[in-house]
Amino acid sequence: MIGRRHGRNAKKEDAELDITSFMNLMIVLVPVLLMMMVFSRITVVELQLPGIEALAADDEPIENQSLEILVTDDALNIFFPQGYLVRSVPKIPAVPEEGEAPAPIGTEPVMQHDYKGLQTQLKLVKQTLLAQSIDKKDIVLMLPDETDYQTIISLIDATRSYKAVVAVSVVDAELFPEVSLAEAPARYELKNAGGAQ
Repeated sequence: MIGRRHGRNAKKEDAELDITSFMNLMIVLVPVLLMMMVFSRITVVELQLPGIEALAADDEPIENQSLEILVTDDALNIFFPQGYLVRSVPKIPAVPEEGEAPAPIGTEPVMQHDYKGLQTQLKLVKQTLLAQSIDKKDIVLMLPDETDYQTIISLIDATRSYKAVVAVSVVDAELFPEVSLAEAPARYELKNAGGAQ
């Protein structure tokens, strides 16, 4: 009888599962896996393509007139209302990024569009419109066919918002978040200059 009791206790001890070593492994493994994870952020930007309604008449109210940026090889031209040149932002020499060697002395520097200058001019346009109680949110980017992807993205970022300091923290202040894309015309009629560019 004693032998039978001993046999039953032996079976119960075998049925217990020791997961201490597995828990120790998980405690080490989970933080390591979390540190190795790559977090990706996907941003979706809604773009509108201007249709026939974008061809505005001259007698329209100013809030319905289109604000346009014409991208050329040597400048970013801001037009508001359509056909009236506000400012032309010329290209500036490119600043080498970290790790890049500066251009040798005597060579012509690589030129790039001045997106900060564009933002400065767009801020002035926005402030002028807000002073007239017009809250304009849309803008049309007129791009040549050969415009590269990075230029388009940089233009969208520069026209949608800018960094501003509010209550000792940096926030994205709104410029013109409703971005439309259009093909740049071969000749652009300037209404204030009476000619074509």
